[in-house]
Amino acid sequence: MRYRLSVNRAARPRVDLGAFNPPDRAPLEFHRRLPGYARTPLTAAPSLAERAGVAEVMVKDESSRLGLPSFKILGASWAVAHAVREEWGADLTACRSVEEMRDRLRPLGGRTLAAATDGNHGRGVARMAALFGWRAHIFVPLGTVPARMEAIRSEGAEVTVVEGTYDEAIERSAAEAGERTLVISDTSWPGYESVPRAVIEGYSTLFHEVADQLAATGSGQPDAVIVQAGVGALAAAAVRHFRAGSLAVPPRVIIVEPETAACLFASAEAGALAEVPGPHPSIMAGLNCGRPSPLAWPLVVQGADVFLSVEDEAAREAMRVLAKESVVAGETGAAGAAGLLAAGPEALGLTPESRVLILNTEGATDPDAYRGIVGAAS
Repeated sequence: MRYRLSVNRAARPRVDLGAFNPPDRAPLEFHRRLPGYARTPLTAAPSLAERAGVAEVMVKDESSRLGLPSFKILGASWAVAHAVREEWGADLTACRSVEEMRDRLRPLGGRTLAAATDGNHGRGVARMAALFGWRAHIFVPLGTVPARMEAIRSEGAEVTVVEGTYDEAIERSAAEAGERTLVISDTSWPGYESVPRAVIEGYSTLFHEVADQLAATGSGQPDAVIVQAGVGALAAAAVRHFRAGSLAVPPRVIIVEPETAACLFASAEAGALAEVPGPHPSIMAGLNCGRPSPLAWPLVVQGADVFLSVEDEAAREAMRVLAKESVVAGETGAAGAAGLLAAGPEALGLTPESRVLILNTEGATDPDAYRGIVGAAS
């Protein structure tokens, strides 16, 4: 399996958080009040570790999160709460239940949430709109698989296909902003940073859960965390958690992208934000982004030790390997494992004694494709 790798010699053990606050547990406390909250599993993957040539691989399995098949609801929900308070003056963070949130929002009347997505983020935004009895309008790029669009529609959302890439869907969704419409995006642009910052903060829940799970078993921090990246929001959340200065020896942070949409890799190589023109045809659809988030990039470039791009076949093989560990990983969800398998420990700065954390960021969001790759139903 071919890959490309770029070592970031400028990576720091402690980053300048800039406009971000130090990580705290406020998003986690908010998520605990949402329907269906449960801490997602941290699962040992011994077969994957043996095949990859490391001592241990731990999988944070986000294939079922708050009733949806992806971690994305964590960022979407916290960002919606933040935006509602900032734009419309209703503070949801202290509410003890969704019912209390609805009561607080009732004076606002009908409102709309808009977003662009390759599937999971948009469904998370649509779920929040449904919980509040609001409308959702979700924009998807041309080529989005029908199963993912139908999943968004199942939340009661309107779905519009944009004749272009994910980046063009972002541009179209931004035009929806208005007096009664909030745009909930995981990437930033000039004048629009508060909401994507909240998205990144919302993702902190999964890392706080990992810390608690490791502490409960008496395990130390991993030696490396491998994070898949689209615009870089999750990667920024990982850097913010592990490189804020609370750990004496932070883990290596390794970023994995599809070969055909490796905009963070390209930016690292260029020494500045760089765009990878479309089309972006990778099966890792949630990572098919041609432009990094300008908000996320300063954190990522300070804290990521390695940028890695992989071909689709690496993702397919990782899906099959994870399935043998009873982990249902969609194409995007398997990207971290794909990077580990494709490059191997030595290239990533690891050893046979290394303990590695990977994130399964989604389940089988395209069931037919999953069946075709893994050979079994999800």
